[in-house]
Amino acid sequence: MSSLSSLPLNIEQVAGKRIAVIGGGIGGLTAAALLARQGHSVTLYEQASVLGGCASTFQRRGFIFDVGATQVAGLEPGGIHHRIFQFLDLELPEATPCDPSCAVFLPRETMPINVWRDPIRWQQERQAQFPGSEPFWQFLQQLFQANWAFQARDPIIPPRNLWDAWQAVQALRPGTLVTAPHIFSTVNDALRVYGLDSDRRLKTFLDLQLKLYSQVDATETALLYAATALGVSQAPQGLSHLHGSMQSLSDRLVSAFQRDGGVLRMRHRVTRIQVKEGKRRYGTATGVTVTNLKTGDAQFDPADHVVANVTVQDLVNLLGKDAPAGYARRVEKLPPGSGAFVVYLGVEAEALPSDCPPHLQFLYDYDGPIGENNSLFVSVSRPGDGRAPVDKATIIASSFTDLQPWNRPEGYATLKAAYTQSAIARLGQYFTLNDRTLIHQESATPKTFAHFTGRDLGRVGGIGQRIQTFGPFGLATRTPLAGLWLVGDSVHPGEGTAGVSYSALAIAQQIQAQS
Repeated sequence: MSSLSSLPLNIEQVAGKRIAVIGGGIGGLTAAALLARQGHSVTLYEQASVLGGCASTFQRRGFIFDVGATQVAGLEPGGIHHRIFQFLDLELPEATPCDPSCAVFLPRETMPINVWRDPIRWQQERQAQFPGSEPFWQFLQQLFQANWAFQARDPIIPPRNLWDAWQAVQALRPGTLVTAPHIFSTVNDALRVYGLDSDRRLKTFLDLQLKLYSQVDATETALLYAATALGVSQAPQGLSHLHGSMQSLSDRLVSAFQRDGGVLRMRHRVTRIQVKEGKRRYGTATGVTVTNLKTGDAQFDPADHVVANVTVQDLVNLLGKDAPAGYARRVEKLPPGSGAFVVYLGVEAEALPSDCPPHLQFLYDYDGPIGENNSLFVSVSRPGDGRAPVDKATIIASSFTDLQPWNRPEGYATLKAAYTQSAIARLGQYFTLNDRTLIHQESATPKTFAHFTGRDLGRVGGIGQRIQTFGPFGLATRTPLAGLWLVGDSVHPGEGTAGVSYSALAIAQQIQAQS
């Protein structure tokens, strides 16, 4: 990997085009900043009053809460954020490595499985926790190394024309071939090969971790995707905890975007992507219809390219009758996505156990679902990280949940109250939560996310990394319509700030090739 540590971005300044970017999440901000740096005339439209999307923040009573994303990958030399920030001539935000990246508590166990950043320490941990599983982990590491080296050469995945395909071919090396026999395998397939499919603790641990990264468990998650998701926590890669908040990432990106001439339109909602018929089978995107949410005025803004940082479901909605029929059918047939129920707590520091890890994961019942408050992913602020006043802390606990119950008009308030009460009771088994230590609490549901981020039904985390939807079989940044691009967690390589930034880079490369 040392040969990739200073790998530059394969993009440079080009003749400027008019580009409309829909949505100011990390994917949209990164795409906008890269394209503005290349010399394009870029306008970014954001319907909310704050940038960052699911990686934004809000403040209450002196506490700063991350809305959704709480960890960042790709800050290390050669990592995607490091490379992008170098290209944009920006300083990386201050951050502390997460070590362990996560402490996982299985049902009725008081000692966690610690996912250490140090590869040797993690090896010792997993050998102690899951005796006999080391060949399986070594196999995953082999796949991870091949995947990581391939992705670092910036392939376009999945390719949709000859230029895209050539970028993917150029990223191949002999070492990449180790992954070829496993392209149609799931994690459970690999567990079966190594005789581990009946190991309940190991399978449950993998299910918990994979649900965070891929939306689905070991039975469904594509093996090649899982190898990367499970391997990225160890050095020389690793996950980081940003100082201040996740907002520091988007703040730096928007500063570069505006420095390079980008135009930011806050509280502007794109209501339609306009398309004209032409030589292309499905037509060409010509611009966007935008409503100013402050004044109610609507206008059409022409563009040579439209970059949509939205869910793929929202993309189809924005196209309306102009959505290609086959594309719309594929989106309609996608498995149901997930929502998130999140509890935000501001507490006295004494509510935290001593040496509390920054990230924890709890499963409360082996027979229950991963989600619906039977499992919680918890992020805790660190002293001096800017998220809480002195001698206080934030606790953010999230759980996956089905979307439909939250989008029914009846029973919403009762359901939200029940989930909140259950989550706080669960958290009280680890943290000291009482009338004296608990200063502030509030909750967010899929309906909350839908309102503030504009995401269809409040979906989070992309479309799930199953065999039929990951990597070469997934949705592409290049849509069937000329000049229309999809960035974010619906496309390769999936969710997370690092993942959506890779998709933004792919679009910058593809637009450069057409300029």
